[in-house]
Amino acid sequence: MRLALDLAQGAAGQTGINPAVGCVVVKDGRIVGLGSHLKRGEAHAEIHALNMAGAEAAGATVYVTLEPCSHHGRTPPCCDRLIAEGVARVVVAAADPNPQVAGKGIQRLNAHGIETEVGLLEDRSHTLNEAFRKYIATGLPFVTLKTALTLDGRIAARGGHSRWITGPQAREAVHTLRHRHQAIMVGVETILSDDPELTTRLPVPALHPVRLIVDSRLRTPIGARVLNEEAPTWILTTTSADPAAAESLRKAGAELIVCGEGPRVDLTEAMKELGRREIGSVLLEGGGVLNGAMLQTGLVDKLMLFYAAKIVGSEEAPPAFAFRGPDRMTDAWPLKGVSIEHYGDDWCVTGYPASLGQPPDGGG
Repeated sequence: MRLALDLAQGAAGQTGINPAVGCVVVKDGRIVGLGSHLKRGEAHAEIHALNMAGAEAAGATVYVTLEPCSHHGRTPPCCDRLIAEGVARVVVAAADPNPQVAGKGIQRLNAHGIETEVGLLEDRSHTLNEAFRKYIATGLPFVTLKTALTLDGRIAARGGHSRWITGPQAREAVHTLRHRHQAIMVGVETILSDDPELTTRLPVPALHPVRLIVDSRLRTPIGARVLNEEAPTWILTTTSADPAAAESLRKAGAELIVCGEGPRVDLTEAMKELGRREIGSVLLEGGGVLNGAMLQTGLVDKLMLFYAAKIVGSEEAPPAFAFRGPDRMTDAWPLKGVSIEHYGDDWCVTGYPASLGQPPDGGG
C-alpha cells in the first residue's frame, strides 16, 4: 500500500478535479502490476495495473489507495474490470467520498465473492486527496495558503523588496506546489510590485496552473508578465471596474470574472465561481491583505509557511497577515495537524485552521 500511495503521489497535480490514485497487484508474493491515474478522462490506476499484470491478475491481491469506482463516468467502472479478471482480494486505503461511489464499489466486489479490506494507511490517503475530498463534498476549491516570511513575520523589506526570502530548495518546493494545484492566486499588489509570471519552474517539465488575480479596480498593467500565453490568466473583479480597462485586459488575453458589485471582490463568490469552473485546488500566494481577508472569511483550508532564518524589523515591512486581530492571545487562530519540514536553511510549518469561518471565541 505504501508503494501504491507513492505511485499516486507521483501523479499528484495531473488529474484535475479527479483524485490521485495508485494501485499495486500482488501474486504469490510478487508484484505483477503497477499503475496510477495519470490524467482525468483516461484509464484509472486499477486498469493500468491490471493491464500490466495480464493473466496473473487471476487470484491476485490488489492494493489501491481509493475505493474502486462502480459507476460509468468518463471511463468504465473499475469494479467490473476487477471482477472480470478474477482477483481474489482487494485492499483499499480509503473509501471514496464521491456520492456516486461511497461504499458501492466495496459492496459490488463483495457481492461477487471478492474479499475486501478498507482502512490500510487511510490517513495518508486522505491527506493525499484532501483537495478532492473537499471539492466533491462542497463544490468549492481547497485553498492552500503559502507564504515565505522572515522570523519576525515579514514578507518583504520596508522598501517592498522580497527576492529572495527563502533559498533555492524552498523555492523548488513551492514550484512543486504550483504543479500540484489547479490555480495560483495573488492580489493585484503582488503584480504591481513583483511582476511575477506565476508559472511552474522545475528541472523537469511541469504543469502550469491557471493564474488568478484579485483586482477590484483592474489595475493590472497591460504589459504584466502574467499576461503571457504560458497559462490562462483570470482576473477576479467587480461590476464597478473601469470598462475601458476591462476591454484592454481582455485584448491582452485575460479572462475577467465578475465577483460582486464592489468596491472589493466578493471572495466567497469567487470561490463558488471557481468551483463551478471545475477548479478544485487553489494555491494562495497573496500579500498580507489578501491572506488576512481569505483567512478571516474562512476560505483557507491549509497553511504552508516557509520561514527563513532572517530578521528585517521595521514597522513598515509588510506582514504575512494584515488584518485587525483579536485583543487576546487566547482568541488567536489555532492550527491543528501541524508538521515541520526542512529545506536547506529554511523550514516549512504546515497546519490547518482549527476554526474555519470565524476566529475562535469570536475574536476580531
